This record gives sequence, structure tokens and C-alpha cells, in this order.
Amino acid sequence: MSIVPAEQPIPADKSEPSRPPEGGPTDEDTRPLLHDPPGLGWVEDGMAGFERLTLGLDTDEQGQNLVTVVRPQATGPRDRTRRAILSVHGWSDYFYNAPLARAFEEAGYAFHAVDLRHYGRSLREGQTPGWTDDLARYDADLEAALATIAEDHPLPPVLMGHSTGGLIASLWAHRNPGRISALVLNSPWLEMQGSAGVRLLAKTIVDPVSALKPYAMLTLPRIDYYWRTLSDQAEGEWDLHPLWRPTHAFQVPAAWLSAVLKGHRTVARRLQVNAPILVLVSARGHRGTSYDEAMLASDIVLDPDAMARRSLRLGDRVTVHRLPDALHDVFASPASVREAAGAATLTWLGAYAPPSASEAESGAPDDGAG
Repeated sequence: MSIVPAEQPIPADKSEPSRPPEGGPTDEDTRPLLHDPPGLGWVEDGMAGFERLTLGLDTDEQGQNLVTVVRPQATGPRDRTRRAILSVHGWSDYFYNAPLARAFEEAGYAFHAVDLRHYGRSLREGQTPGWTDDLARYDADLEAALATIAEDHPLPPVLMGHSTGGLIASLWAHRNPGRISALVLNSPWLEMQGSAGVRLLAKTIVDPVSALKPYAMLTLPRIDYYWRTLSDQAEGEWDLHPLWRPTHAFQVPAAWLSAVLKGHRTVARRLQVNAPILVLVSARGHRGTSYDEAMLASDIVLDPDAMARRSLRLGDRVTVHRLPDALHDVFASPASVREAAGAATLTWLGAYAPPSASEAESGAPDDGAG
């Protein structure tokens, strides 16, 4: 792992902010970053049938940090008896999974997703994509989103997290007992890949560099295999924004990876999440030096076995569900797989966090979370 130092923050290219990444989507796909200021209220989103709300957070050397809440549009008043779900994306990602939202809405939940600061709908020109130097900074993002959601849906919500979002959600739930009814993790990134020696090497290199030059970019392999399994311009089926989910993912700042490694060490010491936890992972992982079809039916980003083992350190009530042929993002897998994942999740939630107040009062297990 080598380091390319950078003395200053790495901004987006202001000269051509809409250009897709090299080797990525076609030249016709030039969707730009958004410019919504806080205070607009709910506005129609670019994803058909959805609306978004931009919320202002703190300000740093790259400008004001924002968080964006996304939800399906409603034809009438919001049903306050519905339990809300808040979904948190992973690294180099954003919310685009309309079928997932609709499936939970049809089951009686009030689905919401969040694009965290410096991601997706919240990313602005001049900001380093995905930047943070401490995962605890996302507490403000989650608190702002949850406060907004609670205005319409006061029941303790379900918190969902994918990959790095699963790590963020787990750490938040540990620090905030009693705030959620259940935690659903989709391939959560709970430890560094590889042997203990590799993890130690990453820590001894990354932490010192991040302390001196937090915006230094790690030089990592530039491969597009995972993007190919997702994008409808390759072998996948999802319409991905070229700047929000680029072909080769974001560059990795040293401080961001140092923050993730710190989170991994916290999980290794064991968390005490007092809500019930469901962990969804693929039945198998796959590594390859060249693209092949096996990547369309396995997790090629993280090790499912390692995730399953480490998830047992999150709390006392952890259910692990392995799904054959699932991708790293279980809910972005082929239709049959994601439908099975959705059905399993809804069955599990029916026991611990049913969708409405009336069902919650009818005999769901007392999880002590709310």
C-alpha cells in the first residue's frame, strides 16, 4: 500500500463537474452534482416517485456539510402509526434502490434513506467525496435524519446499514441505547480484510500518515469489477449516477481509512447494541485477478465468513442469514436473491419490530430497545 501525499483537500473538478469517470458510463450520461441549499423543504427527487430533504450540518474547510433524506412520495398525510426505516449506504455509494423502498412500504413500514455528508445527493463541488476523519461525525447526520423522520413517525425506528454504513450504524446504536427497535445490517464492514499481519501493516502505515496529512490519498488498485456487477451499463441492472457511484469508486483518503480502522478496533473489543440485530451476507465470497461470471453471484468486496463471525461481537441478540448468490449489497443482487432477502428481513422484523403501533402492541417480543 503506497501513499500519494496531498497537502490540501482534494476538491471535485470544478472545470467539468459533470463529466463521467474515464471508462465509465457513456458521454450522454452527464448528470451533475446537486445544488439544493438547506431550507427548501421536501422537493421532488430525480428518482421517479421519490422526494428529498436537504439538511444543513456543520461547516469545515470544504464548506457546509449536508445530509439528504430520501423517501417515497405520498398522496396524502403521512401515517403516524407506521414504523420508520432509515437506510444508510456504504462507501462510494448513495441511495438508488427504489424497489427496496417500495417493498418495505408495501409491508407497512415508512421507508427513508440517507445520503451522508460528502456522498450522493449531499456531495457538493469542492468537497472530497466520502471524506471524514472520524466515523462519529456521522452521528450528526443520523440525528438530523432521525429527528426529521420522528416528526411523522414517532415509533422507535429500524436502522439499516450497508457495508461501511453497517459499521457506522452499529457504532451509533452502541452509543445510543434504546433509540431504535432493530438493527439490520447488509454485508457490514466490521473488520479489515486479510490476515492479522495485513491489518497491522495497514494500521501502522495509515494512522501515522493520516495524522500528518489527512487528505493524502492511498494508492490502491483501480478495478471496476464490483461496478460491473451493479451497473445496467455492464452486467448489472441499476442506473447508477456517474459521480455518486463512479466506476472505480472514490479515491481513499488516509484519514477516512484510519477512522474505519478505529471503528473496527472498537467492534473487536465488543459492542453492546441492545436492540436485536439481523445480519445479511452472501453465502460465499470470491476473489479473482480478472473479471468472471462467478462475481455475479458472490461477495467480491468483503469476506462473508469474517462478517458473520465478527457480527457476533455487536450485541447479545444477533441473527446471521446467509443468502446463496448474493452480491456484496444483498439488496442489489439479482431479483430472486433480493426478494428472498427482503422476505427474510420482513419475517424477522415482524417478530421484533412490526410495522405499526397496533401490531407492536399485539405481542411482539420485548427487545428492551424502546
